[in-house]
Formats: sequence, C-alpha cells, structure tokens
Amino acid sequence: MLSSFAVFTVYINVIVARREGALRVLRPGAKGIYSRAFLDVLFQTGARQVIVHDSRSAGISRRRFLTTLGAAGLSLLTPGTALAQKHRSKSPAGLELATLLDLSKCTGCGACVEACRRVNAAKFPHPEGPIAPTPSGSPPVEDWSARREVTDRLTPYNWLFIQTARGSFEGEKFQIHIPRRCMHCQNPPCANLCPWGAAAREDNGAVRIDPGACVGGGKCQDVCPWGFPMRQSGVGPYLKILPRFFGNGVMYMCDRCQDRVAVGGLPACVDACPNGVQEMGPRAEITARAHALARNMSGYVYGDTENGGTNTFYVSPVPFEILDAAVRTGPGRPRLAAPADVAADEDRLAYAALLAPVAGVIAGALRLGSRFAGPEPPARGHGEDADDGRGDSGGPR
Repeated sequence: MLSSFAVFTVYINVIVARREGALRVLRPGAKGIYSRAFLDVLFQTGARQVIVHDSRSAGISRRRFLTTLGAAGLSLLTPGTALAQKHRSKSPAGLELATLLDLSKCTGCGACVEACRRVNAAKFPHPEGPIAPTPSGSPPVEDWSARREVTDRLTPYNWLFIQTARGSFEGEKFQIHIPRRCMHCQNPPCANLCPWGAAAREDNGAVRIDPGACVGGGKCQDVCPWGFPMRQSGVGPYLKILPRFFGNGVMYMCDRCQDRVAVGGLPACVDACPNGVQEMGPRAEITARAHALARNMSGYVYGDTENGGTNTFYVSPVPFEILDAAVRTGPGRPRLAAPADVAADEDRLAYAALLAPVAGVIAGALRLGSRFAGPEPPARGHGEDADDGRGDSGGPR
C-alpha cells in the first residue's frame, strides 16, 4: 500500500506537470522531474504501456498521460477499489466483454425489458415514508416509488427500455426498435468523475454504481453523454449520516447483470430475447462481428468509437443520425446522436486524477458511517416543491 507521502508526491507531480506542460515520463531508474514514487505508482497500476521504452521517442501526449494517471489514482485510492476488491466480477476468460445488438431483428416485443425488471427487482430501491426536501443547493427530490411500472423510459426501477424510430430512408419506410440502457464505456466519465467514487468499471468491461457509497448527487448523470443514471431520493447512505446537510438518494442504471455474468451466465436481456437480437462475447470478437454484420447489410455501427469507445455495439440498416431524429428524446430517453468524447477533455482528466484521494476518503467515511449508524431511518416530510418523479431535473440527454 502506498504511503501518504507517496500519494502526496504523485498528485503534486500532476499539478507540476499540468502547469508546466512537462509530460515526459522516464524509464525506471532514469532521473527527471518525477519522483521514484510517482514512477512506481504508474508501474504498479499497469501503466507500463504508456511508459517510454523506445529511446527514439521522448514523450507521450498530455491526454494519454492524464488518462493513465487518472485511472491509476482511481484504481488505488477511490472507493471503487473497495468495490472491486470485494464485489468485482471477472469474465470467465478474464476478458473485456461486449454486447452486440442487431436492430434489424428487434420486434420491440419487450421480453428483454420484462426479464431485466424481474431479475434485478431485488436491487431496486425501497424508500420508506414521505421523502424529506433536499438541502439547499441540492437537486430536487426525484421519487419514482409510486411509478415503478413505467417502462417507456429509464427510471430507477427500469434500467432498459425500447426506443422506437419510424421514418423513411432511401425511399423506404422503416420502423426500428432500439433497446436502450447503459453503454458501459471503456473509459467511463461517470466512474472517473464521481466525487464520491461510487461508480466503478469492472474487469469485464461493465460499469456499475455502488449503492452503499452513492449519495445521489448526480455527477454521473451530468457527465454521461446519454444521461443514463437515474436518481431515486429517500434511500442510501446519506440518510444515516447528515441527511439535513447533503445527499439526495442513489443513482441507478444497468449493471449488465454482474451477478449472472460472474458465474458464467448472460445478462437477463440477452438470455430472454426470442429473436436473437443480442449476443455477448469478448470485445475484440464482438467488434469484428459488428462490422462484418454492418457490411453484410450495408448498415451502420454505433458504440465502437462513441465517447471514446463502449462495450455496447448497435448495428442498424438505417444511419443512426436518422434514427436520432426519429426517436422521442428527453429525460430518461437518451439520444442516438454521436456524443462528444467526455474523456478527451484534459481538464476533466486532470480533475479526475486529483479527485481520487479525496473521493476515497469521503466514500470510506460514508461506508463506515453508514455501517455504524444502523438501518436507514424512514424518510421524513415532503416539500410541496419536491419533484413529481418525472426526472426533469436530470443532466444532458
């Protein structure tokens, strides 16, 4: 385990590098502006691939450096590490897994939605009593507990829904059904930028939120290009600590059925589809299959490069910009337009790297405080200005 001095040295060096633009990383044993502790951190966290080994090359890009450092800091210091150590699942082959959805086969039957709700019901939130208004400056209350049966959008109780696009393309009418849920990004901004460290990327490529550390602040929703995470107020660790001063519930989204995948199974939606719309496998194989399928149908791929790359691939006979213009969008109904790569923002990468130790301390305190405080108290009171549960206060869609 790194000493406090080593951790401090790492982040001081980040600040120096950011200010001076000096992003040269040296080989082990070489002398330079970076301390040995700094180099050790990079090597201990598997960052060897970005260390310069070729004497003909003197450096790496600012973006790549910050990406590696942010991942290193988060993996060592955030509560995502605690989540990983205790709950993280690996694919049977230890590989990054991805899913492929052939939209030409989807009939919109809803079997995947029903299976997702049934299998994940035990993970859904259970607020008790009226929910107290949130502290000043916090997002308004979002309570979906009385609207749990809503299935035409994402909610804390509905992690997958069917989005339908109708229109014309090349003189032909089309109707395309698109199962929508978390894309499980390869470099997820929700996990990298959560100030509480509640979100983590699994070894097998899935991204999920730890309800034991999330306080419902919604940073994950704000930085997600699709706005996938959904808030349920009146639940979570904030109720056991200082509910009058901070916190607003827990954020929920698809976790790609990690409990099933951990034992070699498939996500419920993949398993339940009667038309073979979805399949799951190693990302390299899924990438190849997606592009081959697109070539065979003269179609289009979505998810390979969006937001820097995801582990969800859609293949459609209709361009996704046309589908985006044809679907209903808004809170809980994400767009299909090509999103910006959030992880490419160097300022956000630097923020993620510097945030890691703070997030780790805070989330550790949340877990300990929650553990010692005992069961969640019933939520109290309900302000007249509380959100009606429609989620209109969420981030970008």
